[in-house]
Amino acid sequence: MATYQEMSVIESAARAQQAFEEEVHGEKMVINMGPQHPSTHGVFRMVLELDGEEITNCWPEVGYLHRGDEKIAENMTYTQFIPYTDRLDYLAPLANNVAYAYAVEKLMGIDVPLRCKYIRVICAELARISSHLLGIGAMSMDIGAMTVFLYTFREREYIYDLCELICGARLTTSYTRIGGLANDMPAEFVPMCRKFIDNLPKTIDEVDKLLTRNKIFIERNKDIAVLSREDAINYGATGPILRGSGVEHDVRKANPYGGYENFQFDIPTGTVGDCMDRYLVRMEEIRQSIRIVKQALDNLPGGPWNAPEAKIVLPEKQAVLTKMEELIHHFINVTQGINAPVGEVYFGAENPKGELGFYIVSKGGGVPHRLKIRAPSFVNLQLVPLLCKGHMMSDTVAILGSIDFVMGECDR
Repeated sequence: MATYQEMSVIESAARAQQAFEEEVHGEKMVINMGPQHPSTHGVFRMVLELDGEEITNCWPEVGYLHRGDEKIAENMTYTQFIPYTDRLDYLAPLANNVAYAYAVEKLMGIDVPLRCKYIRVICAELARISSHLLGIGAMSMDIGAMTVFLYTFREREYIYDLCELICGARLTTSYTRIGGLANDMPAEFVPMCRKFIDNLPKTIDEVDKLLTRNKIFIERNKDIAVLSREDAINYGATGPILRGSGVEHDVRKANPYGGYENFQFDIPTGTVGDCMDRYLVRMEEIRQSIRIVKQALDNLPGGPWNAPEAKIVLPEKQAVLTKMEELIHHFINVTQGINAPVGEVYFGAENPKGELGFYIVSKGGGVPHRLKIRAPSFVNLQLVPLLCKGHMMSDTVAILGSIDFVMGECDR
């Protein structure tokens, strides 16, 4: 019969053996991916629980880039906040400018001229093309297709040249104004833009050949991170992620704004809702944006490019220097801001990442009382735990690339 001490030793050895077996055969490991990992597309951290290489749980961590844009907006005039919108989705600053301007104009009850609407459409669609080119290029590079990244970046440089032509800046554009634009489109923009739009399909076709039928690319994306139609709706997903799951919803069609009702374009959708479908939707959206820009260039109207309301748009510089009334008007608008009516509005625009919305509460005066930004990247990132569970750790780079988020608008 074993003594008490012998029983204690035997039990300790059994516990040690059990612990060893759990460590070898079943114990889970928790690791960090990010916030400095190149495949997290910004300062984004994921805490992964792994059973071997399989992800059993995932906790996304945001807030490493937080800048307080919404509170900044409540301490400056409506016009002064325009440059801050460039820093939201900094891959599509022109589209951010347009969405914010329409939100303030809805509050003010302003309807901008048709020429302004068409120029804004061109700007927004060029921003969509630029963003999708980067999204596809970065996703393919994460998986190992370096050549595609070089092709897409080359085309984005042409878009930056167009941005520089219309506003003098390449990245932080600040081109749109409340009630119009900073300046009219220069004459040389149209032929330069038309040349780019005519040549771009060749590159898109080349990217299509390199990726869509590539065996490695297909295996890394097909049936990976399948998002059902129901889950996409319940989680509030928008943009290519929602359409990749088969939901034919696009704000430009569902709630037309800014003249989009005058354009013919299709809404691409997926059938499975996996990473491959989300990639294919973005590829087709580039082609549809090309189609929209061509229509806008062909039918670009003349006339004014700023709203006629004298107290909204700043007067011309020459008038400010020579006339007292214009000088006073300029001084009040710059120092106090546009006098907005009391009320609250929400405006949502179809941005490259999804629906970008601005909710503004006004108590009158030139500064918003409250401003809330519905950032599509922030909403879409809540899908990460759902999409990652059950997949290999190596699949996370494809999953994050298919979400195509940007932390600038997530950590607003």
